[in-house]
Amino acid sequence: MVQLPMDPFLQFLLAVALIVAAAKIAGYLSTRLGQPAVLGEILAGIVLGPTVLNMLQWPLFSDPQLGETLSHMAHLGVLLLMFIAGLDVDLRSMTKAGRPVMLAGVLGVLAPVGLGYAAALSFGFDQQQSLAIGLVLAATSVSISAQTMMELGVLRTRVGVALLGAAVVDDVLVILFLSLFIAVIGGGGGGVSALLWVTVKMVGFLGLAAWLGARLIPRLGSWVERLPISEGALSLAIVVTLLYAWASEAIGGMAAITGAFMAGLLFARTSLRQQLEGGMHSLAFSWLVPIFFVSIGLASYPDEADTIAGWLGLADNAMYAARKDKSDSPKVSGNERTFGKERAARLVAEIVPLLTRSGTREDKLDLVAQLLSVSAGYDGVNFEVSGDSPEPPEWQSAHVRAPKDIVDAWM
Repeated sequence: MVQLPMDPFLQFLLAVALIVAAAKIAGYLSTRLGQPAVLGEILAGIVLGPTVLNMLQWPLFSDPQLGETLSHMAHLGVLLLMFIAGLDVDLRSMTKAGRPVMLAGVLGVLAPVGLGYAAALSFGFDQQQSLAIGLVLAATSVSISAQTMMELGVLRTRVGVALLGAAVVDDVLVILFLSLFIAVIGGGGGGVSALLWVTVKMVGFLGLAAWLGARLIPRLGSWVERLPISEGALSLAIVVTLLYAWASEAIGGMAAITGAFMAGLLFARTSLRQQLEGGMHSLAFSWLVPIFFVSIGLASYPDEADTIAGWLGLADNAMYAARKDKSDSPKVSGNERTFGKERAARLVAEIVPLLTRSGTREDKLDLVAQLLSVSAGYDGVNFEVSGDSPEPPEWQSAHVRAPKDIVDAWM
C-alpha cells in the first residue's frame, strides 16, 4: 500500500474521528443488544487495536507520537469521567453507607488475593509468585464501574453509592498491598516502615485535600460566578480536577482518578453542581470518554504474556552475565540462569508497568534497558528496535549494544 504523506496534526484529526465514530456506533449496537454502551466501546478498541485491525500501524498513521497523544487524551477522558461520578454521588449518602462500603472494599481485595494465591499454588507456583498473581487479580476498574452505573441510572441509589465507594476503597488497598509486596519481597528494604510511609502519604493527602477543598472551592466558585468570563465555573472545575489528579499521584501516591473523583465530590456540595453537570457531560461523553474506553482495546496485545516472559528471560540473562563477571557475586556453575526469586519478583513488579505505560515502543525499550543495566550492575545496556514490526516490544525484536560478556550470554 502506498503511504500517503500527511501532517501529524492531520493524522491526529483522522484518528480521533475514526475512534469517536467507532465508539459511538459500537456503543449504539451494544445498547440495542441490551448491554451497556461501554462494552461496545471497549470492543471497538479491540477491533481497531493490534488484535484485529492494528489501526495505528496503518500507512496513514506514520506519526510515532500519535499513540502517546491519544493515550494522553484518554487519560483526560477518564479523569473527567471520575469527576462526573463524584459530582453525581451524594457525599452524605456515601458516609452513611460507610460500613458496607468498607466491608465490600476490603473483601473485594482479600477474596481475589486469597483465591488467586490458592489457585496459583495448586498450579505449582511458589508462594511469592502466587501472591503476585493474587495481587494482580485484586485490581479493579473504577471508571468502568462508574460508567456502567451511570448508564443504568443507579449511580445515585444506595447500591450505586456503596459499589462506587467500595471500588475506591479497593483501589487504595491494592496500592498499599503492592507497595508492601515490592518493599518486602522485592528486597527494597524498609518493610513495615515503607508501608507506613505509603499509608501516611495517602491519608495525609486525602485529609488535606478534603479540608482545603471544603473551604476554598465554594468561595472560589462564588467568586468566579461574579467575574465577566465565559464558562468560568466549568473552567474552574477543570483546573481543580487536573490539580487534584496531579496531586493524588505525585503527592499522595494514589491513582490520579482518585483525586478527580474527590474533586467531583467537593464540587457536588457547591451551588455550581447543576451548572457543571451539563457542561461536563457534554465535554466528556461527546469524545474524551469514548476515546478512553476505545484506548483500553487499542492497548490490548494478544501475546502480552509472551512479551513479559521474553523480557524476564532477557533480565535473567543480564543478571547471569553480571554475576559471572563480578568476583564478589555468588559462584555460578554450569549454564545456570537464575537471579533469585526475590530479584525476579522485583523485576516483575518494575518491568510490567514499563511495558503497559503510555509512550512509544522506543521509549519503553529505553526504560527497560536502564532498569536491566542497573539490575545487572552495568552502565549503558541499550536496546534499539530493529525492523518495522508492529508487535509490542519483545526481546526477539531488539538488538543489544552492551559489554561482550553480556552479549555472549544473550546469544
